[in-house]
Amino acid sequence: MLIDAPKGLKDVVVTTTLIGDVNGAAGYYHYREHDAIELARTRSFEDVWFLFVEGRLPTADESALFGAQTAPLRELPKAVSEVLPAIARSGCTALAGLRTALSMLPSQPMWDAPMSSRKADALRVSAMTPTILAALHRLKLGLDPVNPRVDLSTSANWLYMLTGLEPSTWTSRAVEQYLIATIDHGFNASTFTARVVASAGADVVSAVTAAIGTFSGPLHGGAPDRALEALDLIGTPENIDAWVRDRIEQGDRIMGFGHAVYKTEDPRARLLKEIALQHPNELTTFAVTVERRVTELLQELKPGRQLYANVEFYAGVVMELCGIPREMFTPTFACSRVIGWCANALEQSEDTKIIRPVARYTGPAPRIGSTRIK
Repeated sequence: MLIDAPKGLKDVVVTTTLIGDVNGAAGYYHYREHDAIELARTRSFEDVWFLFVEGRLPTADESALFGAQTAPLRELPKAVSEVLPAIARSGCTALAGLRTALSMLPSQPMWDAPMSSRKADALRVSAMTPTILAALHRLKLGLDPVNPRVDLSTSANWLYMLTGLEPSTWTSRAVEQYLIATIDHGFNASTFTARVVASAGADVVSAVTAAIGTFSGPLHGGAPDRALEALDLIGTPENIDAWVRDRIEQGDRIMGFGHAVYKTEDPRARLLKEIALQHPNELTTFAVTVERRVTELLQELKPGRQLYANVEFYAGVVMELCGIPREMFTPTFACSRVIGWCANALEQSEDTKIIRPVARYTGPAPRIGSTRIK
């Protein structure tokens, strides 16, 4: 018997998970039993990465050991580093280049591999992703890639590889908190994609590259730079009302506002707003003004919709403050989300049932017997 699911599989439960969950009504999400925002406030990125790999937070000694084990994995194999200049010259986006480069990594199908091998592949993919993205960015600018340093944290290393300069304590921590807050977020589209691929018994790299393709869409990961562009287009507080009303009349989305799950304020946006306000300047002041007025206008023009600023709105502001180029906003997001994709792929790989839904055919009636199969 066929079961019709709502469009977009909204509210359809497709599996169980130990990784985390999102409570959209309460404006809350968690990794395992831990409040994700509290982890961003109190823990290092490496601690939370360990949580996604081992299912628990590390001790201080375990955290240090994990950092020492993963830092060398940032180095790229020669076969990958040699193709990066050609990828950069192709003119493709950073995420498209990342898909191509990661595909060069050997990775055993999870169906045949022991969990230890699957975890090793996941760690390599997660550690190399920032190195590949930073190298592609610099190569596109005609600059030499900056080799990763084992003495820097993941966030500090990301900023160092992008700019060639060791970041300040504040920028490193601001980016680290952003990365922690975006590692995972329920059964979003890219995470579901990774799990579909993993359900076929494919390798970790295939699951991640497929997820990257989904993630690249502007309705998913590709919005932080667009949200900041909206601030540019508005220009001054006096233009907010006219700009928003025009967008609504045209039927356009206000990028950086609204979320498929949250019916209240996005807790990630609240955290990032607090981080941005630690360094108040013209941009942060304007962003707060725009957020307040856009929220009011959306309540007026779309009553009952409960549309608030989402993670992309203040993510763009924080990354701008930290000196990250706008074209690298979404790739920064990918540097953390790859860990969530890997965790979900590994969890799915323990289920032997392939994800295989069906579609209801609504095209012309088939002409049975009108063609011959040769």
